[in-house]
Amino acid sequence: MPDPTLPFHVPVLLAPILTAARGARRAVDATLGDGGHSAALLDQGIEVLGIDRDHDALVVSRSRLGDSGIRYLEASYASPEALAAVAEFGPDFILLDLGVSSRQLDEEARGFTFRPGAPLDMRMGPTEDSAADMLNTADDRTLEAIFREYGDERRARRLASEIVRRRARHRFATSDDLVNAIRATLGAKAGPSEFARLFQAVRMAVNDEPAELERALTGFRDALKPGGHLSIITYHSGEDRLVKQSFRDWARSCVCPPELPICVCRGRSLGRVEPRKPIVPEPAELAGNPRARSAKLRIFQVDEAA
Repeated sequence: MPDPTLPFHVPVLLAPILTAARGARRAVDATLGDGGHSAALLDQGIEVLGIDRDHDALVVSRSRLGDSGIRYLEASYASPEALAAVAEFGPDFILLDLGVSSRQLDEEARGFTFRPGAPLDMRMGPTEDSAADMLNTADDRTLEAIFREYGDERRARRLASEIVRRRARHRFATSDDLVNAIRATLGAKAGPSEFARLFQAVRMAVNDEPAELERALTGFRDALKPGGHLSIITYHSGEDRLVKQSFRDWARSCVCPPELPICVCRGRSLGRVEPRKPIVPEPAELAGNPRARSAKLRIFQVDEAA
């Protein structure tokens, strides 16, 4: 059981998560982080498989949660190793919390923050190139696509050109380098909201996060026991759209193109979305955890007869 003497950051949207997990016997916490959600699941008597590609996260969570009722896997949740482990585990509840943990944000050396002097790292695992590597080597079209698609930035082309121009004189190494490029493009009044949005875009590219999510969705759905729930917390509009569209397609009884005269697809719904609209944090939760302000939880229950 969790060690009560070790503090947890408040898990995001914990109450609806526990409601969705009610009655579950086995749960996968596919983004274990510091173990806050898993601690609550263990307290409900649910056996947990905790997955994270961040070695430090596994060390921290293991020191807090122990080894009773939980097993650990160091891997990306979308890796073949993780997907095979999830299928073998046979869960009736799976949770994906796609945000960065508070510990990652607070540990300046990890390079997720735009605080002055922080290294441009942002790697969640040990094998990817760092944010500095990407910013110093990617061509302007690649950088433009990152800031436009992941950062919703209408001046993405100008920002990409500014980065290429600046790195020719001085290689990007710290948060200040990217902050200064953003300010040069968006104006001197650019502040924390712009930095957070564009640093997030870089982090998502460094860790290949949208592609990871897309690779994992079907495997997680198919690994669930009949009647099981897949719960996903997103913090980015693009990831939320992907989850929303996938859940919507799974809930349809027919996914054939409209021009076909007869149904040739699976011909049945794979489950239902519960509830139909995303769940967002209550004001009281935001007061205690402002980092949850962009969180959206969507839940899909697979068919009882799956």
